[in-house]
Amino acid sequence: MPVTFHTDKTSFNLKQKLLHKQWINSWVESRNATCGHVAIIFTSNANLRRINRDYLNHNYYTDVITFDFSEGSSISGDVFISVDQVRMNAEAYRTEPGDELRRVMIHGVNHLLGFKDGTEEEKFTMRQMENEALHLWLKMV
Repeated sequence: MPVTFHTDKTSFNLKQKLLHKQWINSWVESRNATCGHVAIIFTSNANLRRINRDYLNHNYYTDVITFDFSEGSSISGDVFISVDQVRMNAEAYRTEPGDELRRVMIHGVNHLLGFKDGTEEEKFTMRQMENEALHLWLKMV
């Protein structure tokens, strides 16, 4: 499958990798696109902040950064996720860490699909898309 998982500066180990790959691929196909190569890289808060500063000139912590290399309807890119920030988000939003992780993963994939989250309207649409993708996950498990 064209979805791969990696770690950088963290000992995090994603469970059910094959099922997560199938889920992401199914989501992308449901949006009338295909996966070229989507690399999901789990990293630390400090490393993601460094990436944010060095590549985007933003000096703050975040949970996900997406670098989009897509062409046409074939999506490709690198999705960097701070597992530290995901854990903090899960606690703050009182949700399961696995659910929050999947929300952040699909958020990055949605960016590859062309969805933005800069305005309130875009944030609303992004949240709806995340919820639909999470519903798809529940059907698959």
